[in-house]
Amino acid sequence: MTMSVIDLRSDTVTVPTPEMREAMANAPVGDDVYGEDPTLNLLQDEAAEMLGKEAALFVPSGTMGNLTSVLTHCARGDEMIVGKDAHIFRYEVASAAMYGGVQPNTLPVQADGTLDLDQIRSAIRGDNAHFPPTRLICLENTQASAFGAPLPVKYISAVAEIARVYNLKLHVDGARLFNAATALGVEARELVAEADSVSVCLSKGLCAPVGSVIAGSREFIKRAHRVRKSLGGGMRQAGILAAAGLISLRVMTKRLQEDHDTARQFAEGIGQIPYIKVDVNRVRTNIIYFNLTPDAPISVEQLSARLKDEHDILMRPYDVREQSVRVLTHYWIKPEHIDRTVTAMRSLLDPAGARRERISAD
Repeated sequence: MTMSVIDLRSDTVTVPTPEMREAMANAPVGDDVYGEDPTLNLLQDEAAEMLGKEAALFVPSGTMGNLTSVLTHCARGDEMIVGKDAHIFRYEVASAAMYGGVQPNTLPVQADGTLDLDQIRSAIRGDNAHFPPTRLICLENTQASAFGAPLPVKYISAVAEIARVYNLKLHVDGARLFNAATALGVEARELVAEADSVSVCLSKGLCAPVGSVIAGSREFIKRAHRVRKSLGGGMRQAGILAAAGLISLRVMTKRLQEDHDTARQFAEGIGQIPYIKVDVNRVRTNIIYFNLTPDAPISVEQLSARLKDEHDILMRPYDVREQSVRVLTHYWIKPEHIDRTVTAMRSLLDPAGARRERISAD
């Protein structure tokens, strides 16, 4: 399969590979609510092994994975410490507060994707009747708001130590955990060895059509199973979905460096175009942010619209006030797609320079 439209809006736009579609068509299935779906059970076992945890649980979405984890760790009226730019806080519809009565205590996310350790310590509530009990610290790896920055083992260990000292739990939103592992040259299990729970998305850069996996201790997963059911996540013949997820884990996790390479190719390419500001050195995984300068001849909205209408290229403005755009590379984006995109952007932002390049090439 090839993409006639170059879709750089997110790695959530990935469609299943032909191998996945064939596996889905032929997957042995059973009733998962009864624990009888063999393909789903295999996916959960392999995910737990890859993540170094005792058990794992398949959920329909990353949001449900994070919510299930938070509600398993926290009771109503508890508080969790989380980054102000974390997906859990910004993009999950206040679900922890809505369904669990869990209050977020937000901290600034640093340029490297981390939360400041001293600020984490200061955010932990004392034993006071006026305060909600602090129960949980949440990290995001990679941190999407910080150019997809990968959080290293040493940092996660430092946060885990704080959690142990204060008798808290640590959850890692690892939607792109395998991207972090690839960028850092470590196994995914090393990144979450000291976390109490982790969620991993199968339907972003790993190409599965649906689903995430959460992992932790057997006791945690036992409790999480009940929470998932209460949220409507008890599925039946879900092995059809799990069959694609198995290929995500076995195959797609091993090729993510290609996506990181095309991300850097894109950043380096647009870095040569007038009116674009991009920090190439921050591109570590598959996420790139760039800004148009105030004197640019078109706005990010106009750039996005013309790329779509004139070149069949999709990218979405991220912050109109800052004139910024977020771009994500993925399995279906190849080097030739990046070349085509950079050429199209140059033609819109620097038409005279684009003409000179064509004449020179001729």
